[in-house]
This record gives sequence, structure tokens and C-alpha cells, in this order.
Amino acid sequence: MDKLLGARDAVAAIQDGMTVGIGGWGPRRKPMALVRELLRSDVKDLTVVSYGGADVGLLCAAGKVRKVIFAFVSLDFMPLEPAFRKVRESGAIEVMEMDEGMMLLGLRAAAWGVPFIPTQVGLGTDVIKNNPGLAVIDSPYDDKEWVAVPALKLDVSLIHASHASRRGVCEIASPDHYMDDWFARAAAHTIVSTDSLVDDSHFHDSNVARRVFWERAETQAVVHTAAGAHPTSNDPTHGFDVAHFKHYAQLITEGGYSAWADTYLGADEAEYLSAVGGVDAIHALPLPVY
Repeated sequence: MDKLLGARDAVAAIQDGMTVGIGGWGPRRKPMALVRELLRSDVKDLTVVSYGGADVGLLCAAGKVRKVIFAFVSLDFMPLEPAFRKVRESGAIEVMEMDEGMMLLGLRAAAWGVPFIPTQVGLGTDVIKNNPGLAVIDSPYDDKEWVAVPALKLDVSLIHASHASRRGVCEIASPDHYMDDWFARAAAHTIVSTDSLVDDSHFHDSNVARRVFWERAETQAVVHTAAGAHPTSNDPTHGFDVAHFKHYAQLITEGGYSAWADTYLGADEAEYLSAVGGVDAIHALPLPVY
């Protein structure tokens, strides 16, 4: 099957009120080209599930989001993502905040088709106090209590991969693929953006095959887009754009979403890439050292 689509056609699968999962981790390998296409659309009233960064911040700032389910929303060197911080402090959105591992269990429950997964994580903490949607249950086998983490069923997931084929085989060449495989499996419809469209022969190399973390049947659409993770990193291709993030934070803080959108978003990705200095400049961004 040929799953290759343009970004606008792929994102058209997202409708008002859907629950959208976004892969990546903070400022790392986020499907930002797909997020920007969503920003250019009329879609609203979304529930977003994410280990969040600027993906969550921009969607919230643009008024696209009703609720965020998250473990954190951070740019690392900016501990609190500035756009998300504004809407969170104003109470403009609903939130469900949970531990990183809890959120993984919620994605796994959705992928496995079970209503919840029990865990001891969160017992005795304010995670339970502040989340009425997290139930504490009695074990049927002993006298212990467990937190029942509900399945995080996703209508659509957005993921960025290093390489992908038209048939939906995806490789993540970064040192860490984060939870992207579970985002793919937890969703009814997965859209993957990639900087590099490859033939199936690319995956015949055993080292490459080891970096395929979910089945191609889990991918419904592939979008070939240059530097699609910018301004987040896409190791080993490029690092995250610190200068852009700093300007983004300034624009969001002083002028709100429209200040950033008027400066950078553009009518399409070609205009966005031109505004941020072009693909060559993005590929020259150094990888972070931890």
C-alpha cells in the first residue's frame, strides 16, 4: 500500500473533539511540521496526550485544545514551556497530570485493549488527590490497593521518524525512541512525518531493522517533509534550535500566539522554513551533549 500523503491531506484526518497523541519528548524529535499544519487548520476542542514541549504549547496558545493529558511540558533549558505555562496558569484548559511511567501504562492499556493497568505508582501522593479520573482499587488477590491507570485511547497519533517508506515502515535512528511505538499502537490512526523517504531495501540492513519499533500496519499515513522536527532536535540529523526557542518564548510572552504565527508560521512549510533560515541552517544545528 502507498501511504504517502501531503501534510494537509494527512492532518485532515483530525476532526474537532478528537484525542491526539504526539510522540517525541519535550524538545526532542517532535512532529512539528504536522503540528504546524494542524495550527493552519480550523480544528479545535482537542484533547492532547504528550510528553510535551512546544507542540503542546503552540496548540494551546492557538486555542486548539480543550484538555491536555501530560507528564510534563518542558523545553529542558526552559523548565516550563512558556505558552503552556500561560494557559495553565490562567485555567484556560483542562488538565490531567500524571507520572511519566503512569502515562506509559495508559498508552500500553490502550494498545493492549484493556480498560486499565494497575500500578503502585502514585499511591499516597497528590497525583491521586488532583486527578479524580485516577481510581484506587482493591486487589482481588491480596489486601493491597492499586492505582488503576485508565487506557489512553487515541483517535490519532502524530510521530516523527528518521526514515520511512511509502508502505509505512518507519525507522527511528535516535539513541532513544521514547514512547513513540506505544503512541502508534494506542491510536486508531497514526500519521508519521519523516525527513527521509526510503525504499523498502533500506530496511534489509539488520542494524536498520533493529530501529523499526512498530509494525507498518500501525501507520496509516506517511508525510515526507524537510526538517519536520524543527525547532526540536532530530538526532542524528540536527540538534534543537535554542535561538529559535528563545525568540519563540519572547514572542509568546510579549505578544501571544499571533506574534509567533505572524513571524514564523506561514501558509505552508516552505514559508516556515524560509522564515527560520532554511534546511541547511537547521541541519547545521549542533547535537546537544548530556
